Amino acid sequence: MTHCKYLLSLLSLLFLLTACGSKKQHIALPADFKGPKELSRLYGVRITPNDNIFLYNEGARWLGTPYRMGGNTKRGVDCSGFVAIVYREVYGKQLSRSSADMLKHNCRRISRAKLQEGDLVFFRTGKGKKNVPSHVGIYLKNGRFIHASTSKGVIVSSLSEPYYTRTWLTGGRVK
Repeated sequence: MTHCKYLLSLLSLLFLLTACGSKKQHIALPADFKGPKELSRLYGVRITPNDNIFLYNEGARWLGTPYRMGGNTKRGVDCSGFVAIVYREVYGKQLSRSSADMLKHNCRRISRAKLQEGDLVFFRTGKGKKNVPSHVGIYLKNGRFIHASTSKGVIVSSLSEPYYTRTWLTGGRVK
């Protein structure tokens, strides 16, 4: 039943997108667009029609991309580059290029308990200033977030992993 509901939602969205305006527009989903079943398997969480399937699809396109400081391509990307690209592609929003500037200029702080899909999660992983983040990711659901890890590239992690519990700084809701 959920699968049918998802398909109806997707078809309704496509109809609205193609029905608007005086010119006929043909919007096609990307060839690598994945359905909720495949995305659920990739992320280890159940994707439902209430989730932003475009966020999960864009994230899936980057899974496994190696980490590269200052990088912003599929050949290598760093955490803030990854977050900025996904936000631009999914939400059409331009974010600052560093995790510190994202928090300072693009977000309002929120607690871990108030995190929602698409919120940013900030960590202090280095020896920098006390309340300045050095790592950022995008919250998905069920305590999971996607980010560019220095050791494993773009991966999905859990906020309950000891490393992320210890280095947690704050959540951020993009303005």
